[in-house]
Amino acid sequence: MTKLKVLSETDTSLRILFSGVNRAFLNSLRRTMIADVPKFAIDQMRVELGVFKNEETGELFESNYALSDEQLAHRFAMLPIPTFHDDFYFQDECPDCKDMVVDQRGCPSCQIIYTISSSGEDGGRSVVASEMNVIGDRRLEIPEAYGSIPLTKLYDGQVLHAYFYAIMGRGRDHAKYSPVSGVTFYSRQNGKINVKTRSKMLFDLNLNITAKDFNKEGILNDIDKVDLLRNDLNHVGSGTDLEADFNDAITLEDVEDEFIFQFETDGSMTARTCLEQACKELAGRFEALSNDFAEAL
Repeated sequence: MTKLKVLSETDTSLRILFSGVNRAFLNSLRRTMIADVPKFAIDQMRVELGVFKNEETGELFESNYALSDEQLAHRFAMLPIPTFHDDFYFQDECPDCKDMVVDQRGCPSCQIIYTISSSGEDGGRSVVASEMNVIGDRRLEIPEAYGSIPLTKLYDGQVLHAYFYAIMGRGRDHAKYSPVSGVTFYSRQNGKINVKTRSKMLFDLNLNITAKDFNKEGILNDIDKVDLLRNDLNHVGSGTDLEADFNDAITLEDVEDEFIFQFETDGSMTARTCLEQACKELAGRFEALSNDFAEAL
């Protein structure tokens, strides 16, 4: 039976111990998170060109900036757009837009519109993500934690007036739609004392792990302490003066069918939401596969 235990969790990261699974299962979960979990991202932008006048000061600004349109579009596209899966549709599945031609699609149920109006100053001023304003639901504003992301720099006489259109997509179509980074898993390991006399060489260094951390059988199975032991072994392992004398007095051994799975999101959704959506995507895919087999047989 598959079991999981949450080892640590924040809004944007999750570390889980999986038991009773194999690498194939976890790799499918990893790939689903990267490529199939839906996420909002900016897909189009419209920049207002021309000369603009500040009505208060009479100062003139020109729609001009150092970055090319393509570079600017890429920077905006990678911003974490808040994604609420139950409240929005893909454009080709939207009840109000799916029957329209692609260029005419876009409604409050499948599209989010942002606007920005920023001007430069003498010596230059960085334009950051918090200067973007959403048209509509305020919970779709760029999260405060990411408001300081720099987008471009404007100098005296320069202005950026633009509209940005975000839609739902999947990472398999473009990296901007992938909600995760650093998705990885590895075998859970236990520390094992093989030779007590030589193991003192490590303990005498007064690092993180002591002999008292191991049980009577010479096994260390606390996950956090095993991580510390892994770091400590670098002081007596390959490439050190103590390598030959220590000679694997303490080793790390894999625990069968137990893996530690960890990842971070880009802030567009919580880590727990991402995991739930990935499981939902996998379940739907296997259900469709089962139905295909049933029809074929």
